[in-house]
Amino acid sequence: MLYAVLRVHVRLCLWICCPEIRVNRPDLLRTPGPVLIAANHPNSFLDAVIIDVLFQRPVWSLARGDVFKGKMIRRILHAVKILPVYRRSEGVENLQENYRTFEDCIRLFENNEQVLIFSEGKCINEWHLRPLLKGTARLAFQAWDRGIPLTVLPTGINYDSFRSFGKIVEIGLGNPIQPLPASAELSDGKRMQDFNRQLQQQLALHVKEIAPGDKEKAKRLFKRPLSVIQRIALAIPAALGCLLHLPVFLLSRFLTNKYFSNNDHYDSIQLSLIILGYPVYLLVVLLLALFFAPWPWFLCIILMPLLARAAVIFYKK
Repeated sequence: MLYAVLRVHVRLCLWICCPEIRVNRPDLLRTPGPVLIAANHPNSFLDAVIIDVLFQRPVWSLARGDVFKGKMIRRILHAVKILPVYRRSEGVENLQENYRTFEDCIRLFENNEQVLIFSEGKCINEWHLRPLLKGTARLAFQAWDRGIPLTVLPTGINYDSFRSFGKIVEIGLGNPIQPLPASAELSDGKRMQDFNRQLQQQLALHVKEIAPGDKEKAKRLFKRPLSVIQRIALAIPAALGCLLHLPVFLLSRFLTNKYFSNNDHYDSIQLSLIILGYPVYLLVVLLLALFFAPWPWFLCIILMPLLARAAVIFYKK
């Protein structure tokens, strides 16, 4: 229930905050059967949020294990379909938990579920595909060796910026990797190398390579300028949207700058604050509208998100 409600709410917020999300092969978002979505990892948990709302079916995500502290946190994260994966830096004693998580993934695949794994491991804000770790290959071969017809879907995630508000996002879906049978002639290490080579080649086709700080190239690759007619049509709604949403935007920007200014989670934190705070802010606006103008108060429910999106599009493009 919590997952379903959040998914609808997040879709609305992303519709506002991300003026354009481009997908090269939208038909693959409906891939049937068990699917392992193997993605790069440029932008913290915002990557998982975007992938989750784009795919037609629910998506389970693997996240860093150090956030799973306490039974209540574990229950909440599990309720929103997040499973822990521990790195060596988070304690060697926790690595055994990864076997349990992989077994959970196998059970999900047996039930034709989808799982998202970040094949690079660590998140770094950059336009660059890093070497892949072995976790994706291990999980895929565990499923295939048990006869599960798992499809591995290479997924490149690209953002026009890692700091500015309002995202232009490009999702590049590569050719699905179908079950690779075990071979007595190949060692496990060789099988994994071959798998990672195939996955790396597919991801390299869909992850943009831009030098750090080369904003001009990023602008050329991502942005599509508004026409004169579009700018005229959006000017007044955008100004109203900016004015009405300035408090919630400034508060989220202030808190993010204060606590996460030099952090690769910057974008994700700011967007999360807006996602969590927007219903409260909208409720305040509705109460004020009800007090000062009782008859059209319900229009705020429709107009506020529309004006917010107009502002993001107008001032972003």
